[in-house]
Amino acid sequence: MKFFISLFLSSLLFVSCTNSKPPNIIWLVAEDQSPDFLPMYGDKTMKLPNLEALASDGITFTNAYSPAPVCAPARSALITGMYPTSLGTHNMRTFNAYKNENEPTIGIPSYSPVVPEGVKMFPEYLRAKGYYTSNNAKEDYNFKKTAGAWDESSPKANWKNRKEDQPFFAVFNFGITHESQIWEQGKNTLLVDPEKVKIPPVFPDTPEVRKDLAVNYSNLVRLDQQIGAIIQELKNEGLYENSIIFFYGDHGGPFPRYKRALYETGLKVPLFIKFPGNKDAGTKNDAFISFIDYAPSILSLAGISPPKIMQGKALFGTYKIEQDSKFVFAASDRFDEKVDRLRALRYSNFKYIKNFNSEISNAMPVSYREQMPMMQNLNALENQGLLEENVAKWFKTPKPREELYDIDIDPYELNNLAEVTSLRDTLIYLRGVMDKWIIETGDLGAISEKQLIKKWFPENKAPELKSPKFNRIGNTLEVKHADPGVTIVWKKAQDSIWNVYTKPLKDSKKIIAKAVRIGYVDSPKTISN
Repeated sequence: MKFFISLFLSSLLFVSCTNSKPPNIIWLVAEDQSPDFLPMYGDKTMKLPNLEALASDGITFTNAYSPAPVCAPARSALITGMYPTSLGTHNMRTFNAYKNENEPTIGIPSYSPVVPEGVKMFPEYLRAKGYYTSNNAKEDYNFKKTAGAWDESSPKANWKNRKEDQPFFAVFNFGITHESQIWEQGKNTLLVDPEKVKIPPVFPDTPEVRKDLAVNYSNLVRLDQQIGAIIQELKNEGLYENSIIFFYGDHGGPFPRYKRALYETGLKVPLFIKFPGNKDAGTKNDAFISFIDYAPSILSLAGISPPKIMQGKALFGTYKIEQDSKFVFAASDRFDEKVDRLRALRYSNFKYIKNFNSEISNAMPVSYREQMPMMQNLNALENQGLLEENVAKWFKTPKPREELYDIDIDPYELNNLAEVTSLRDTLIYLRGVMDKWIIETGDLGAISEKQLIKKWFPENKAPELKSPKFNRIGNTLEVKHADPGVTIVWKKAQDSIWNVYTKPLKDSKKIIAKAVRIGYVDSPKTISN
C-alpha cells in the first residue's frame, strides 16, 4: 500500500508556542468548496490572486477532509475536535437557529444534542489563556453555542475590538460560495465564460450545467476579493507576517454529487496554512487531515494541551503528534427531510463506503437542492433516460452495499472495485476498520433520531443546570459547580460579555455567574453579595 510520506513533514510540524507571546490565528472559511475548482490545485479556469498569494506564502494540503459532506455536522467537528457521530450532531440540522420549526414534515424539532461530558467549544480554552476570540458571522454548530466560546460572534465581529496587544483567534465565514448562491448569483453577471469551464465526468455537458459551474467560478472570484480585503487589513496593521492563517472549505462543492455525498467531491476540502515568517512557503503536504484535528492543533499552536476527550490530533505546535493518520473517516445521515445512513473512510489510495440503505438513491430529492437549475436539469434528463452511464450511476438503485475505489486512478469514484477478486483482502480489511471505528467512537447513527431525542430529553425539554455557588476567601471570590462537565462563566453587573472562570476573582463585588454546557439549559444566574 502507498503511504503518504512528505519529505518535509519534520519541518512542517515546526511551530512551537513556547514564546512569551502566543500567536494570532485567523480562519478564513469558504462555504461549499472543493479543491477541484481552485488554481492552487490545478484548475486554471480563472485566477484568484489573493488566495493564490496566500497559498504561495504557506503550505498547501492535498488530503484535507471534512467528516461530513454538509455544513452543520462538519462545523460541530471543527468547534469541538470530535466526530459528529460521537456527539449526536451527525444529522443536518439538529439545532436550527434560522427558524422556529426544524423539520416538521418528519417530526424533528430543533434541539441541541446532549454531548458527552467534557466536550466544549474549543475557543473557551483560548479565552481562558487570554485570547480574544471572534466569529464573523456564521455559527451553525448543530447545537446552541455556549456563552464561554466567543468574545464576539456577529456580522461585525473582528480582532480589532480586542485589548491592545491581546492575542486573538478570529474566524471569518464567507457565504458567497454557498450552494444557495448558485441560483441567487445566477441572476447576476457572470465573471467567467460558461464555454470555458471544465465539465467534471459526473455531469452532462448541457447549458444548465455550464452556467451553474460558471456561477460557482464567478462566486470564487467574489470570494477572492472579500478575502483580499481582510488580508489587506492584516497587512495594514502589521499583523500578517507573524500570524497563522488557515484557509479552508467547510466541505465539498455546492453541486449535486458534491455536497451531501461521501465521494471525494463531497468530503475533500482545500486547505492551506500560512505560518509566521511564511515558514515552508510554497510547499505541499499529502498527509491525511480531518476537521477533528483542527481544534487540538489550534490549542497546541497556542501552547495549550488539548483535552484528552478530543478525538483529533494536534498536527502543529507544542503538543503535536508525530505520527500521521492512516485513515480519515466520514459519515452522512439525515439531510433536511431525507434520511440515508452511509459511512466512508480513506486509506492510502483507497476509499471505502458502506451503504446501510441500498434501496435509497444517492440522488435523494432534498427540497433545498431541488432549487438548483443544474439539479432540475439532471432530474429531467434522468426521467427521460438521457443521462450517460457515469452520470446516471448517482441516481441508480439499488446501491451496492459496499463501494471500493482506487482514488489514484479513479478520482471521481466511478469504477466500484468491491467485487474485484484481487482486492478482496483490501475490502475485508477496510470493512473491519470501519466496523471497529463505529464501535470505538460510539457512532450514534444506528439509533433513530427520534430515539436519541427521547433519550436526551425524556421530559420533552433540555435538562437545566443548577446554579454555581460562591465561596469567599479573603478578598477573592471562588466559584464552584458540582458538575465537572460545565463551564462557569462570569461578568460584572454592568458588562455584556461573559468571561470564562479559571481562578478565584480578586475584584469580587457584584459578580454574576452561571454554568453552561452543550445541550443543557444554562443555569439560573448567581449574584455575589
